[in-house]
Amino acid sequence: MPMANPEKRSGPHRWFFETRYWLRDLILSVLLAFIVIVFLYQPVQVEGTSMMPRLENHQRIFINKFIYRFTPIQRGDVVVFWYPLDTTKSYIKRVIGLPGELVEIRDGRVLVNGKELDEPYVPSGYLDQQSYPPVLVKPDHYFVLGDHRGSSNDSRVWGTVDRSNIYGKAVFVYWPLNQMGLVR
Repeated sequence: MPMANPEKRSGPHRWFFETRYWLRDLILSVLLAFIVIVFLYQPVQVEGTSMMPRLENHQRIFINKFIYRFTPIQRGDVVVFWYPLDTTKSYIKRVIGLPGELVEIRDGRVLVNGKELDEPYVPSGYLDQQSYPPVLVKPDHYFVLGDHRGSSNDSRVWGTVDRSNIYGKAVFVYWPLNQMGLVR
């Protein structure tokens, strides 16, 4: 005798099958979300004004935690890392100097290996007009700055960031909704 199709069952049997499939789908969805959040993307909240005007205080963003396993960190990337002086805190800054490069700041203008860096992401009102002596970026380290130079605690204060402390790249603003978009 052929088995009855669960879709045609009625009463408690139908409820049991529908609940079982719904529960299976829910568990798979939660597992998939867990894998994505733990291994690929992580939601974080921006704290402070050092990355203005692109990232503002209390914005919520997604960071990609997996990208740097396949691609190198590049100048201009907005990275999230453990603060070198207290690794219980996370910071977000823009990569300016790569390993082996000489970084200097003259009257607020960044020079890398003697050439002025084009920084369209820093409005002139956000420059601080300060100078900073040349620094040779050590191997596996990065020189990082906030985009709001007058309001940023960054490599000018505490030095370069070790590669092992960088754990993600900012990729997408998701809150508030009117500022939703890619982090460039």
